[in-house]
Amino acid sequence: MKYNKYTITTTTEAEDVISASLMELGIEGVEIEDKTPLSEQDKAAMFVDILPQTEEDNGVAYLSFYLDAAEDNKQLLDSVREELEDIKSYMDAGDCTINCTELQDTDYLNNWKQYFHQFYIGDDILIVPSWEEVADKDKSKLIIHIDPGTAFGTGMHETTQLCIRALRKYVNSDTRMLDVGTGSGILSIMAYKFGAASATGTDLDPCTIEAVQDNMESNGLSEAGFNLIIGNIIDSKEIQDEVGYGCYDIVTANILAEVLIPLTPVIVNHIKPGGIYITSGIIDDKEQAVTEAVKKAGFEILDVDHQGEWVGITAKKL
Repeated sequence: MKYNKYTITTTTEAEDVISASLMELGIEGVEIEDKTPLSEQDKAAMFVDILPQTEEDNGVAYLSFYLDAAEDNKQLLDSVREELEDIKSYMDAGDCTINCTELQDTDYLNNWKQYFHQFYIGDDILIVPSWEEVADKDKSKLIIHIDPGTAFGTGMHETTQLCIRALRKYVNSDTRMLDVGTGSGILSIMAYKFGAASATGTDLDPCTIEAVQDNMESNGLSEAGFNLIIGNIIDSKEIQDEVGYGCYDIVTANILAEVLIPLTPVIVNHIKPGGIYITSGIIDDKEQAVTEAVKKAGFEILDVDHQGEWVGITAKKL
């Protein structure tokens, strides 16, 4: 299938209004590109390894959407132009020009697969995407099936690998684990593969539901009883109550230092005395700040590990 990409040049002030108007016209999946700085709320919601670097905001925004090139989209595009003219009548929406790019690649949605291949973590853990076969020589390894998708976490990033190594060190057959910012579910999957008794995950993004379900199924863990809770454990008493207090042997949090610092004094309430707190997503210049937050919350630092410019901190609840 061939697609055409339509890009509207507008302003950051108008991008939300235009996005809503496009959705009302039946256009879904609008891409927004701008240079608006992230708010503290945005940062807190990004359970990812590293924040994107942005240039100085110039007030310009680009909204892109895709339409099937084989269909007659003239009427729809005329409606888009009418909506843009209407929006321009009551707010600064810029020129609202629409540029069309013909996408020659018939499978551009899957082209990214050429950049993600199976790889090892250490000597015996092999991460394999669904579209690749496992060689006979590798079938004796610990094989984890993970597909990149809408939820973060393939195991390729240093921060995830730091957490996996810590899990391997501390998981046993009695382990009840909580994974904050679970993403693809990779850390919970690894905990199960290392022998954990149960795992619970929390995440802000509803996209994790399908991603975790698919990855659990791909790894033969459909019946493992993994419990996924959508919500912000830092701010929501309801989520905290649902997660449960003082009942986890291990908690993992592979997120940003800016999120770990407010998370830590909350999460200590969910860990058993003597329980293990595994954190990463910490850029090296944030190590001291996270270490201090962990100690202040009532943990003893057990291990501080480095990989590249990233840091993993493992601690025990006193």
